[in-house]
Amino acid sequence: MKLNNYKNIFLAGLLVLAACKPTVDVAPATSGSADFTTYIAVGDSQTAGYADDGLYRSGQINSFPNIIAQQLKAVGGGNFAQPLFSEAQASGSGYRNIISFNADGTPNITKVAGTAIRGANPITGGELYTKYAGDNSNYGIPGIKLTDAAGITAPGFPAYGNLNGYYERLLAASVPLANTPYLDYVTAKPYTFFTCWLGNNDALGYATAGGDIVKYPNSSLTDKSQFTTALTTVIERLTAGGKKGAVATIPDVSAIPFFNTVTIPALLAGAQKAVPTLTALWVRASKADGTYETRAATATDLVTLKFPTDRLATGYGFSPSNPIENEFILDPIEAARVRDYVNSYNQSINTIANNKGLAVFDAFTFLNALKQKGLLINGVNLSADFVRGGIFSLDGVHLTPKGYAIEANEFIKAINTKYGSNIPQADVNSFNSVIFPVK
Repeated sequence: MKLNNYKNIFLAGLLVLAACKPTVDVAPATSGSADFTTYIAVGDSQTAGYADDGLYRSGQINSFPNIIAQQLKAVGGGNFAQPLFSEAQASGSGYRNIISFNADGTPNITKVAGTAIRGANPITGGELYTKYAGDNSNYGIPGIKLTDAAGITAPGFPAYGNLNGYYERLLAASVPLANTPYLDYVTAKPYTFFTCWLGNNDALGYATAGGDIVKYPNSSLTDKSQFTTALTTVIERLTAGGKKGAVATIPDVSAIPFFNTVTIPALLAGAQKAVPTLTALWVRASKADGTYETRAATATDLVTLKFPTDRLATGYGFSPSNPIENEFILDPIEAARVRDYVNSYNQSINTIANNKGLAVFDAFTFLNALKQKGLLINGVNLSADFVRGGIFSLDGVHLTPKGYAIEANEFIKAINTKYGSNIPQADVNSFNSVIFPVK
């Protein structure tokens, strides 16, 4: 009898629970104090959707501005056009992909040829790409510096559109008449909101060249005061008429896999398999007085991802007479110099953004935290590791679609905080990471 009573009580409890369906309160999507009707994106390769060492259609489609634009539709955002390469020329400038894995797990990476290359630039010798003449809201230009965007050029230099093939393809005129200033181009149409992420290349070029400004003279760090002047020019132009927007800080270059994948200890261990008596690798590195010396490499020397590992078989770096060249090493003095400049750039970004009431995505802090702790998103572990981390593409600098979705969400968080909006975030796990070959 008691058993039946307990059973009845239990069944009654289940009925009560079934009747009480839990509800989750979801705040409605709102625009807050911002107007997202017409959104434009100003920036460099990150904005363009560059990935895997190239600009190609799939990367463009998964650019962080395009992801933001799709989320903005919930709060009044309109159409967001991009200068996509056609499906017939989908590989664009070309890109890298993995064709197989070695027995030790390292990837075999090859280059897919570009199908949108129309010839060589007669001024620079660089590539020119198939012209794009459609509507455009994404003004990301791979390779552009903040100073280029602001129109700060050395006397006698051609206009920037004649120097950068990615920008030239967007202009009506061709080299040598592609003279439209970048700021004139991006502000030619009405807009109500913008993102602006410029300044990465003002530091990144120096770092990825190993600080070798002799071999790569265009990779010099932008003067700090000139950076501030250029940023002021750009932001004043973009915020004219009270326009609102979001900017981002410059990442710490040491946080990206381009400098954390190949290491001196790993190279030395590999070399010692062939030459067991080898005790050190030798590098050409900078000194505090600005000169260079040949010295034994240390674990604090950051090796770039472009290091030619096959040259170790010829004794490259095994002796002071055959040192690893400076372009493949970002030594501690060079790394400290980059960090000092990036810190100064970021102070300018934060100050100018705050003065103009702009949202700020702190990419510097975010990527350092990613390197140290990784990310867990809806049960999926992600990290800053090369290839398998899920966030960085095969060039070790730019992101995968999943990485760009994360970046878009960080911008959205900053925008929501600044303007009191409630833009929904993108579903990060619906985007791809590095594509592995089918076995």
